[in-house]
Amino acid sequence: MEGLELIEPTELYNILNQSTEYPCVSDQNYLLLLDARSKCEFNESHVITSKKSPEDDEGNFIVPYNAELECKEHVIVYDGNTQSVEEPSRAVRSASIMFNNGSKNNVKILRGGYEEFSALYPFLRTQETIYMPQELEDFKTYPIEIIPGLLYLGNKRQGSAPYIFKDVKIKCAINCTMNEAEDVAPENPDVIDVPVTDCAEADISKYFEKACRVIDNYKNRDQVVLVYSDLGISRSVAIILAYLIHTYNYPLDAAYKHVQQCGMTVRPNRGFIQQLSKWEETKFGECVTDISDPRL
Repeated sequence: MEGLELIEPTELYNILNQSTEYPCVSDQNYLLLLDARSKCEFNESHVITSKKSPEDDEGNFIVPYNAELECKEHVIVYDGNTQSVEEPSRAVRSASIMFNNGSKNNVKILRGGYEEFSALYPFLRTQETIYMPQELEDFKTYPIEIIPGLLYLGNKRQGSAPYIFKDVKIKCAINCTMNEAEDVAPENPDVIDVPVTDCAEADISKYFEKACRVIDNYKNRDQVVLVYSDLGISRSVAIILAYLIHTYNYPLDAAYKHVQQCGMTVRPNRGFIQQLSKWEETKFGECVTDISDPRL
């Protein structure tokens, strides 16, 4: 249907957990998340930061007051369990109203709705309905999900937060900082240190094979791995890119594009990109990616 697109639960999870200096959800122009279920269902529990999609007296969906649809980067609608934009569901009907009344981008519909999202991410459901600006600025983001149910990318705070290890069920952390990992007991995950400075001259490639082997070991057990560094934008990203090249046969440029779609702030330094290019050449027998491309 024109103006509507279906997104996976992992995409909404990552949209909610983007951050720069502050969590992106604290920017009023970033996200409008609407719950198209009944008022009773919404009041019982809903996705964090979402608002009830309003209806008129006849039960027709209307645009929320002060929605400013033309300014929102993301407008996302969910209901109980919509699976397609072709369904005559509550989510589709609400999303169509949002698109037809000025959304600057396609309106996104959450596949599987609240049922699937809350089953995957129960820690992101709430009964809270009103958020003060300070609450949103203090919103504690979770690590970005790179491979659903397996691989996450985070920063130092997230790598030392016991509630994150508990909620996401992280069994192994690859610590790419120069400091020892902090104790996150009682979760007691395995910790693999990759002590590399974030500079172009640092040799991170010597850890690629070991890190890939570790992640694969946990993948084979259906267990979750977190890779983190101080800011979660360079060293940890390099390790994840190496893994995508090694295990999923991504060329470097495709791996980079995938990780960028998951996390908006990723930016490995140029030295790491050059080392990843050599890793790609080892994997494929040739350099597939032109690393002079300014998008890398």
